Amino acid sequence: MQTNVLIAGLGLIGGSIAGAVRIAHPDVHIIGFDTNQLACEEALQRGIIDEAVRRLEDGTGKADLIVLAAPVDAIKKMIEQLAGAPLKPGAIVTDVGSTKRGIMKAAARYLDGRCCFIGGHPMAGSHKSGVSAARPYLFENAYYFIVTEESSEKEAAARRLQDWLKGTNAKFLRVTPEAHDAIVGVISHFPHLVAAALVHHLKDQPDNQVNLRALAAGGFRDITRIASSDPVMWQDIVSNNRDVLLTLFDEWSDEMAKMKAMIEADDKAKIKRFFAEAKHYRDGFPQKQKGAIPSYYDLYVDVPDEPDSISTEPAILAMPELT
Repeated sequence: MQTNVLIAGLGLIGGSIAGAVRIAHPDVHIIGFDTNQLACEEALQRGIIDEAVRRLEDGTGKADLIVLAAPVDAIKKMIEQLAGAPLKPGAIVTDVGSTKRGIMKAAARYLDGRCCFIGGHPMAGSHKSGVSAARPYLFENAYYFIVTEESSEKEAAARRLQDWLKGTNAKFLRVTPEAHDAIVGVISHFPHLVAAALVHHLKDQPDNQVNLRALAAGGFRDITRIASSDPVMWQDIVSNNRDVLLTLFDEWSDEMAKMKAMIEADDKAKIKRFFAEAKHYRDGFPQKQKGAIPSYYDLYVDVPDEPDSISTEPAILAMPELT
């Protein structure tokens, strides 16, 4: 019997999940929906989906799995749409939202008794966006939150969802909605706020007769890279996790006050210990592992101003000791 998966939202994440599902389930029929028809057309052309529908409800009735791959507020609206849409008995609905409590409340309100909703959040991404950047190995070795309350029914559905998603080769973590939002608040959402605030702080400084933006192109640019994230998406995330972030602001203020007191007292021993403890803890982070904030890699090659220099560079980069 043919199984069907509906991917609602054909961007980087939705397209990549479609590819990962097909790897583990080659006979699956993948249906795609997106408000952007160009994304549907490209997904069809690339073989990411087998069929496109113009309305969400046109693809729900035969779907064994429905993946809502959109920003948080859009996911909530799609959940409300599903309340009046045909759903296959035993269907699983999941999402990829960056916050979970609001989504899980919407699912409980609109979908309870109609299907089994299991929250999801793959902790992987890219500086690229859109279905053109989708690739099935995007989530390999990344953490993938499976979010649900504890119950025997949810346990069985969560295992089925993980089987659907096994082609991601992700590391699945089971957490409650509250635990999820607290975790991503401290390791992802709050750092994005700090990075954006640092950029604003620099922007508001007097230039002192130099180009501060040019001088900030080194380390400052690296530590504030995530401030270049999509403003609309982050407005959505902050609004949906505001209580967690406000608590983190209080904790951050306390940390800054301690640091300021250290510096005012010129307590060299405490200052040294402050940096040493931070270095020790950070040096213990796992290497070459995907986390909440996508890694970014720059490759710079010095090319001498000589004939045929550019033509020889690809051969140098392909040398085994450099790969």
